[in-house]
Amino acid sequence: MKRAVVLVSGGMDSAVTLAIAREQGFSCHALSVRYGQRHSAELDAAAELARLQGAAEHKTVHVDLRSIGGSALTSDIAVPEHDADEPLDAGIPVTYVPARNTIMLSVALGWAEVLGADDLFCGVNAVDYSGYPDCRPEFIEAFEKLARLATKAGVEGHGFRVHAPLIRMSKADIVREGLRLGVDFSRTVSCYQADADGRACGRCDACLLRAQGFRAAGAVDVTRYAG
Repeated sequence: MKRAVVLVSGGMDSAVTLAIAREQGFSCHALSVRYGQRHSAELDAAAELARLQGAAEHKTVHVDLRSIGGSALTSDIAVPEHDADEPLDAGIPVTYVPARNTIMLSVALGWAEVLGADDLFCGVNAVDYSGYPDCRPEFIEAFEKLARLATKAGVEGHGFRVHAPLIRMSKADIVREGLRLGVDFSRTVSCYQADADGRACGRCDACLLRAQGFRAAGAVDVTRYAG
C-alpha cells in the first residue's frame, strides 16, 4: 500500500478526508498538531478517529502558536457567537490562525519525506468555510510547488501531491460523503470552544456551518451540544 500523511484535527472535515484516503487504498499516517488551541477535546477526538478509521499510526506534534497569538483560537480574543439564523460575518474572521495550515502542511511534508510518502491529505474547504485564505485551491497548488522545491525528495525527482478532496464540496456534500463512508460524526469535534468533554457551544462559526451542513444534507445532527 502507498503511504500518505493525513492531517487529522478531530473535526468532521478531517474525519471524512481520512476516510477518503483509506478508500483510495492509502496506508494512512495520521498527523495532529497541538498548536495552542483553546481546548484539547479535538485532539482527543483525532486520536480516537485515527484508531477507529484504521490509520496505520497517529502522531501529535507540538507547535506553540499561542506564543505569537493573533487569533481568537490562540489568545484571549473572544470567539464570535451568532444566532442560528444570523448570517456569518464577511471577510476573514478573528478565528483565523496566522500561517496555521502552512505550518501544519510543512510538518506533514517533513514526516512524509521521512516515511518515503509522496501524498499528503488535508481537509481544507473553499465553499462552506469561514473566509480563511489558506483554504483556497491556490494555496494548495502553491504548497505543492513549494514541496517539490524545498525537499531533498523533491529535488531528486519525487513529486509530492497535496490532496484536498473536500475543497470544492459544500458542508452538505461533506456530510453525505461521510455518511457514505461510514464516518461516525458523533465522535468528531468541530466547535471552536468545546468543553472538556467535547460538547459544542452551538453558536460559533464552526458550529453554525456544521449544523447547516446536516440540515442541508437532510441528515440527523449527531453533534453533542453543551447545555
